[in-house]
Amino acid sequence: MISLAARMLRHRPGSSVATLLALALGALILTAMGTLVESGLRYHPAPARYAAADLVIAQPETTFTSREFDGEIYRSSVALPEGGTVPAELAGRLRNIEGVARVAVDENIPVHTTTGSPLSGRGWASSVLTPFALVDGQAPARDDEVVLGNTQGTPANPDTAPGPESGAGLGTGPVRVGEQVRLVVGGVLRTYRISGLARGNDGAAVFFTDAHAADLAPHRGAVSAVGVVAAPGTDLGRLGERVNQVVGAARVSSDSASEDIGAPSGRASEGTGAPSGPASEDIGVPRGQMSEDLQVLSRADSGRAERSADQAAAGLLIQVGASFGGYVILLVVFVVAATIGLSVRHRRRDLALVRAVAATPGQVRRMIMMESALLALVASAVGVPVGLVTTHWLTGEITGRGFVPVGFPMSPGVIAGAAAAAVILVSAVLAGLLAARRISGIKPAEALSEVAAEPAPAGRARWISGLSALAAAGSTAFAAVAASGQTALGAALGMLYLFVLAVALLAPWINAATSRALASPLRMVFGTSGYLAAANLRANARGAATVLTSLVLAVGFGGSVWFLQNNLERQAVAQSRSGLLATRALVAGVGLSDSAVVEVRAIPGVRAATPVRHTSVVVSLMGDGETIGARAVDPAGLAATLDLGVAEGSLADLHDGTVAVSRTHASTFGWELGEKVALRLGDGTPVDVRIAAIYERGLGFGDVVLPRTTVAGHTATNLDDQILISASPSADAALREMAAAHPGSALVDTAALTGGLAKDLALSAWLNRLLIAVMVGYTVVAAANTMVMAALARRREIAVLRLTGVTRRQIKLMINAEQVGLLGVAVLLGGAIAALTLSSVVRALTGSVVPYVPPMGLVAVLGGTAFLALATTILPIARLLRVPPVEHIGMKE
Repeated sequence: MISLAARMLRHRPGSSVATLLALALGALILTAMGTLVESGLRYHPAPARYAAADLVIAQPETTFTSREFDGEIYRSSVALPEGGTVPAELAGRLRNIEGVARVAVDENIPVHTTTGSPLSGRGWASSVLTPFALVDGQAPARDDEVVLGNTQGTPANPDTAPGPESGAGLGTGPVRVGEQVRLVVGGVLRTYRISGLARGNDGAAVFFTDAHAADLAPHRGAVSAVGVVAAPGTDLGRLGERVNQVVGAARVSSDSASEDIGAPSGRASEGTGAPSGPASEDIGVPRGQMSEDLQVLSRADSGRAERSADQAAAGLLIQVGASFGGYVILLVVFVVAATIGLSVRHRRRDLALVRAVAATPGQVRRMIMMESALLALVASAVGVPVGLVTTHWLTGEITGRGFVPVGFPMSPGVIAGAAAAAVILVSAVLAGLLAARRISGIKPAEALSEVAAEPAPAGRARWISGLSALAAAGSTAFAAVAASGQTALGAALGMLYLFVLAVALLAPWINAATSRALASPLRMVFGTSGYLAAANLRANARGAATVLTSLVLAVGFGGSVWFLQNNLERQAVAQSRSGLLATRALVAGVGLSDSAVVEVRAIPGVRAATPVRHTSVVVSLMGDGETIGARAVDPAGLAATLDLGVAEGSLADLHDGTVAVSRTHASTFGWELGEKVALRLGDGTPVDVRIAAIYERGLGFGDVVLPRTTVAGHTATNLDDQILISASPSADAALREMAAAHPGSALVDTAALTGGLAKDLALSAWLNRLLIAVMVGYTVVAAANTMVMAALARRREIAVLRLTGVTRRQIKLMINAEQVGLLGVAVLLGGAIAALTLSSVVRALTGSVVPYVPPMGLVAVLGGTAFLALATTILPIARLLRVPPVEHIGMKE
């Protein structure tokens, strides 16, 4: 059977190459997307900051618990955007455990040099966790003394490690013990004496005295992690059990919440076998100081407690690869099924002959499935290696643009390549099976007579399936229009695929109706050729179904998904420009302290000053944790600096215990004005807040606005990112002087904030556009592939027309007329689908009913589709016309 399948493929090289191309491109894209996912899933953070700790107690994530319909308990964890905290008093309890040599807390204090370079501020006692070792001087003994750690880590060859003269990356040249160093700590420029220089394994660091570090820590009474160093000879397994018992007992003793579904499940000892504490059913109820999400991590897993850019990159790779990979899989399955189906249809004479010489239906089906499998294997052998090379290029691009840190451990893609090959193989075999069902069921005596005419009209099952898909698409469209937020977004994207599926199933009837409706116009415009075109469309309504579907898919995707990013960027910038009432802004990458706000408000001519802090909150959505961007502001004078476009409620009611949310997310979560909702702050702290206002400008200013006092002590730093200022021009000089007095800060016009937002959006949109271009590009290539196959399969038909006296010019006009008819219907249907999808998505995200369509983008989509339809048909037909018709009507067929 394999040899027969191979000979059949060689006999029809055109359709084989076309199918091979579709499969190979699918394997290439799936390999690239799969490698991104594999790299994210296989990433395991190596310990660096806590490399010398035997056990680390930390809270890297928060867990949501819900009950499924069947009663099963479902738990979902999400990484805390601000990093969780551990009660500082836990360190004292751990010191009394047998086998513990040392216990140290890590505060993770944000520190910057005067040039803006970040340093990690810590108490000197935590140096044992890395470890850092003094190479000169001594430990800090007073609050105005620090030890500077190296910035490059400890190389494999200690002789090449940076020495005392390395300057610890301060950008001020060599430093020595006893010299003064100026650091920005807590938004304030401070001067310290260098008491020592240390060499360690964790990059740039500055060590304070333990008491001074506790005063500078962003979290009062809490630390980032607690590290435990075991005494020599201690059984780490038994020590872990003792530590788990102490952590669990402390959590239970401080937990005042009841056992209800919906609160964080106890995961203090995930992976260590320790008991978890009772779950609380009200996620917004405060739980005291001891969080149930505390985890006791071994040394190998302690990297999870370190908030690094690599961990964020791993999550991004998984999200991007999985989301776009899922859409690509749907496209690949759809395209492969259409391509193989068209290939089998064009070879029905060969297959009928095989049936006529006594081949059983099962043998024909197995032969076609074997052909598809052989093509899939060859396509995988070509597409997977090229996909791995493409992934290497993609990694360089996303690394260069800052999406992934330099040196992130990318997977070699072995599993991704195997998975992509498996998807391609299964898709091809199933497509071959579906395509072979009809031809294999023909009786041997009827086989050759069956293929002498065009295929019979599509069956009732296809008609019913098409109407069902159309009804489902209509229902989804109604949901997309009636709903808003993420619900409408998901409905709109699902609607796109359902409409395209409905068109694919109903294409024979659409083509037949089109041929009847266009018969008179085509004859008027193209004469006899138009009459032949209408007759061909009517007679070959089922055969042209794949061509129509390909064109609709190209227009639908190109006209909706591609323009979505334009609308998001345009709306975000417009909302930012309209909502900023402030005339000036004081911005600082190193952060601004409360004293800066007081100084600004004291300047004559300043009418209002609003400090803004970027943060995040975590909310439960259908049992899973959803991280939402938020802004923490001082409500005083907010109306004079910021206009969020409040639709319900008032920002005047924004105070402790309240929150303002965007309309998009209010609709997504089903929140209403005045309702009390449960949130978790960036460090996992649960809070219950009442919705005081619902606003429209979420794209420009974030989806949640909180009072600054609510997040105080619950963010990675207690510093503001910017201060929005409404002031007269007379205050500019004083504001500039103040900005000069705060290192790392600058006074800018608020238009610069909008411009910066546009640049940030353009950078983040690059990856989306790249992946969308891959999807649209694959769709276009598949459509071109399909139409070339369909055109080349008409050699016998064109030969018959030429032998009956039809001229080359008339045939060309006939083909043009056919393409005009198909293209008109495709643009009409695809354009309607694209318009409905795009308007639904834009309305869900921005509230605007009419989407923005770039004029040149519209020209590109329509012109590109027209060029695609004409070029991929006219050129192959022109090639056929250059061959004498006798050669296409002979025994080769």
